[in-house]
Amino acid sequence: MKAMVLHQIGQPLKLEMCPDPVPSSGEIRIKVEACAVCRTDLHVVDGELPDPRTPIVPGHEIVGRVDSIGDGVTGLEIGTRVGVAWLGHTCGHCPYCASGHENLCDQPAFTGYSRDGGFASHVIADAAFALPLPRCEDPISTAPLMCAGLIGWRCLCMAGEARRLGIYGFGAAAHIIAQVARWQGRDIFAFTRPGDEPAQRLALSLGAAWVGGSDVLPPQSLDAAIIFAPVGALVPQALRAVRKGGKVVCGGIHMSDIPQFPYRILWEERQLLSVANLTRADARAFLEIAPKAGVRTTVTPYALEQANEALADLRGGRFQGAAVLVP
Repeated sequence: MKAMVLHQIGQPLKLEMCPDPVPSSGEIRIKVEACAVCRTDLHVVDGELPDPRTPIVPGHEIVGRVDSIGDGVTGLEIGTRVGVAWLGHTCGHCPYCASGHENLCDQPAFTGYSRDGGFASHVIADAAFALPLPRCEDPISTAPLMCAGLIGWRCLCMAGEARRLGIYGFGAAAHIIAQVARWQGRDIFAFTRPGDEPAQRLALSLGAAWVGGSDVLPPQSLDAAIIFAPVGALVPQALRAVRKGGKVVCGGIHMSDIPQFPYRILWEERQLLSVANLTRADARAFLEIAPKAGVRTTVTPYALEQANEALADLRGGRFQGAAVLVP
């Protein structure tokens, strides 16, 4: 198989021909049709997440078809189209798993971080964490749903019933979940890098009520805000933007340090929350909601061999929506 492999943190991925992997008991092999490029992949490659396994094949927004099945796997057949997300395996018995919080598992495995991911022609996955996609007709447009969509959905749920919702960082996750939020009847206030007119136009095209730079306050107080940009300085900015009792949800797996801020902008029962990973229940719920909400992703396809270019373009903000590798 072909794979783009990270051998050393901070270095470009290398295209390699590797032996075809063989699924063990409880596993499946997937022929990758598309794998979206997530900001978390940048955090892995740039060394912003601790102790990644190396060498590693990044990528965790995978859509493909089952082409080999290990012992003990039921409910999946050769040719079934499935999705694979960031959470690749859990222990199943720690207190978090036992209480329905598998996203906080004490002994997890993460796709493209602690086990090989989808920047490849084939990938091995835990069958129990493969998501059947019977209604998927376009793998390229579906791939971003496997993380940007799922994390966005968990963030939206944590924001509660907020009618006026601020979204800081209008990239892959934001452009998906804004569509769901509008379908639910919420008003979207989109915050972008100052002067990022393409992102602001995209937000307006998706129904945002207001767009502006992340350095300004909205014209109305927000009921809640979601921060997708990995910029700690946005936390006090968002706290200033939400009303009394409002929520600020941090949706990223990594963020730069949050600067010191006065207690008065947290006071009056404002809440600061973080989202960690996702659960399979999140995935099932979102994949039911997305077609009802008419979610359409904005994607820029790249060949598998262009993975380094896609990562660089993501780092530089040179496209709207999501980049997707197509083997």
